[in-house]
Amino acid sequence: MAALTVGFVGLGSMGRGMAANLVRSGFSVQVWNRSPGPVKALVEQGARPAADLAGIFGNDIVVSMLADDRAVESNLHDPGLLEGARARLHINMATISLPLARRAAELHAEHKIGYLAAPVLGRAEVAEAGKLNILAAGPDELLEQAEPLFAAMGQRTWRLGSEPHQANAAKISANFLLACAIESLAEATSLAEASGVKPADLVELLTNTLFPGPAYTGYGSMISERRYEPAGFRLVLGMKDVNLALEAGGEQHVPLPFGGVLRDAFLDAVAHGDADRDWSAVAEVARRRAGLD
Repeated sequence: MAALTVGFVGLGSMGRGMAANLVRSGFSVQVWNRSPGPVKALVEQGARPAADLAGIFGNDIVVSMLADDRAVESNLHDPGLLEGARARLHINMATISLPLARRAAELHAEHKIGYLAAPVLGRAEVAEAGKLNILAAGPDELLEQAEPLFAAMGQRTWRLGSEPHQANAAKISANFLLACAIESLAEATSLAEASGVKPADLVELLTNTLFPGPAYTGYGSMISERRYEPAGFRLVLGMKDVNLALEAGGEQHVPLPFGGVLRDAFLDAVAHGDADRDWSAVAEVARRRAGLD
């Protein structure tokens, strides 16, 4: 039997590490990216370059890790591309809207291509280490086919339902909660600083008592040190995910009153030139409002 071949689309800060781990795990990986630099780097590690997306969809399984709805739809939802595809399964690991997730499943079904949603929890360094948490949803038989790939890219796969959009709903919810945590840290440290308490001291207190764990520890230290570069997750993408949560809440009639606060804070940050900094830079908005700059 011929070895399983994998086509990988999207070699940004997350995708590079994910594709590299597939190569290191022994998969025959072909890669494509809009810019050639990451392709060259993966080829040096043992991947094969693809001339175009049609070449990627000539593999057994396609894995994609693109930035947003627009990138997914413009690159991967061309009926001509899917019509000529040999791939039997597409694993979409991007964080996308629920309407697009449903359309993607329907479009792939029309072309008899299996489809899974599998967005991830973890930053670029976690992806490089193969320690991602993978939020997966879709038919059980497809999840079984994908499991060896998930094992190469992550430390645990969380199965969240039989419909792909359920994984996207879970990821949007998780990122919404992270944005809430970042904003609450920003406001709390601003209050402490305005009262003469060092933000680092407050963060150390909180993360060693009431709020242990990677979210408060990691983002707390970034906020207290005002250390937003290099960006592990760009602020403009965080704003995108807040908007996805508000859109999903409207669709499901679930009020998200804090979502409006987050949206305005992220808009303020983008307006002040922080779009490409880490999304924890939204803390600068709280500092400005508190007159700390």
